[in-house]
Amino acid sequence: MTTRRLTVAQALVRFLANQHTERDGERQRLVEGCWGIFGHGNVAGIGQALLESGDDMPYLQGRNEQSMVHAAVGFARQRNRMSTYAVTSSIGPGATNLVTGAALATINHLPVLLLPGDIFATRPADPVLQQLEVPHARDVSVNDCLRPVSRYFDRIWRPEALMPSALEAMRVLTDPVETGAVTLALPQDVQAEAFDWPEEFFAERVWRVHRPVADPESISDAVEAIRGARTPLIIAGGGVHHSGAERELAELAERTGIPVAETQAGRGSLRHDHPCAMGSIGHTGTAVSDELARDADLVIGVGTRYSDFTTASRTLFANPDVRFLNVNIASIDAHKQAATAVIGDARTTLRQLSQALPGHRVAEEHVERARAGARRWAEVVDSVTRGDGAQRPGQAEVIGALEEVLGERDVVINAAGSMPEDLNKLWRAEDPQQYHVEYGFSCMGYEIPAAIGARLADPSREVFALVGDGTYLMMPTELVTAVQEGINITVVLVQNHGYASIGGLSEKVGGERFGTAYRYRTDEGTFTGDPLPVDLAANAESLGMRVLRAETGDELRRALREAREDPRPTAVHVETDPTKAQLPPEAWWDVPVAEVATREPTREARKRYEDQVATRRHHL
Repeated sequence: MTTRRLTVAQALVRFLANQHTERDGERQRLVEGCWGIFGHGNVAGIGQALLESGDDMPYLQGRNEQSMVHAAVGFARQRNRMSTYAVTSSIGPGATNLVTGAALATINHLPVLLLPGDIFATRPADPVLQQLEVPHARDVSVNDCLRPVSRYFDRIWRPEALMPSALEAMRVLTDPVETGAVTLALPQDVQAEAFDWPEEFFAERVWRVHRPVADPESISDAVEAIRGARTPLIIAGGGVHHSGAERELAELAERTGIPVAETQAGRGSLRHDHPCAMGSIGHTGTAVSDELARDADLVIGVGTRYSDFTTASRTLFANPDVRFLNVNIASIDAHKQAATAVIGDARTTLRQLSQALPGHRVAEEHVERARAGARRWAEVVDSVTRGDGAQRPGQAEVIGALEEVLGERDVVINAAGSMPEDLNKLWRAEDPQQYHVEYGFSCMGYEIPAAIGARLADPSREVFALVGDGTYLMMPTELVTAVQEGINITVVLVQNHGYASIGGLSEKVGGERFGTAYRYRTDEGTFTGDPLPVDLAANAESLGMRVLRAETGDELRRALREAREDPRPTAVHVETDPTKAQLPPEAWWDVPVAEVATREPTREARKRYEDQVATRRHHL
């Protein structure tokens, strides 16, 4: 047997460079490169191996371990999970900084490979720098924090253990059901240890991403349910995009006339002007989608996991006779809501359903009701996004300006605060990959690094990161990476002096916006003084970004157009008018309110809460 003598880190990097995915005859690299910040736990191992690998494993220099994971995840999402990045960190705080990004990846079913350094396997000294001492378990390190947020975890105590573990890691990364964060913890001494590796370990491997077909009995059950439904509604989730099933969804909707609502992850499954497109659903949904959901006697979930925002905390589907039919590749999601489960790839299963429903169409009364509602909602969107260009814009007008400027293939990225709600209601997607909002974990700080990842995934698309001041202050550091690498993202920096989303929620639940504004503390102890004199535009400029400032709606449009044409990474700063009202929620969301309180706003909020929670039901 031919062998090659390499360190563990060198062998791993060489192995990763030869891994590919393939689906529908299209092949691409599974691990496009490696993000990394080096410390004593990985500099002599993975760091040296990446140096030797050169172009075989491109290296990107990050500024924050969490944001490196976000960049890899943004890349993976834009590539429909067929390709991702590895992320390496040192042991200690570098490794624990990975945890938030790993949770985001796993919750959103997006692949990323984490390679944190770890404690010495040989224990030359005890404790070593940054070692967590656990008296009852000497094999525990801080990397064990990654176990619950990883879909696969292994610690490579010996060189030969890398081979089966690396293969298993690739299997999980490419499994459409299991994928998420994969962690290979690498003791720092093992990384640098040499071993005679069989040449077969480095052979080119292709991991085929399969499209499982639903069984005939399930298709028969689904057809029976659809034919018997009077007011059916399709809910398109993120699985539609992951499968690339947008065309098949449109064909089924067109043939049957069934209206389609979308989750946050599923936005853009249908183009906004498709006659069956009703927009978003649930707490942040459109009026027409939520009205249809309340009346639906059959809800057809395609690639959705039914989060509480989608179901309005189990209060949305009010028809006493409502039943559920779920198309999903994951059994856990297919069976939710006590549904008729159709387990299979979204694209292949939707084709099966279309072929099994020749000539079937719902009543025209249902079709016209849905389409009339969509037309009314379009008028609402026009009215709130237009604005007065000579005045300071509200947040809805910022979204309207972005829509005017963005091209059909451009990408808007967001994750947290009040903007996901407004985007979900107001954005009119023109392309399946245009709307990139991370709402599985809703992680502040995702937007800027994810924009870098999305731009790397498809340089032909302009990418706009929509960032509030709260999110910006948490994680602006990857702007430096964008400048360093010449990655021309546009950051739309919205200044509203605090946590606007949680401020509004606080008021609704009797919290009186306590602790949510970025203002000076008053003599009464509340943060209700003047706004803090923080200049976020100057901060972005100090990190190397070109910055454009906009005071009015018209100035914002001009700045966005200028930024879009500029090949340099650019930030557009705009301060919004908080007095301009946002659209209220069309459905409830369960945030418990204090059962007893001395303050009247809290007591009133509790009464409203009890009225709402009484409408919640379990679908059995």
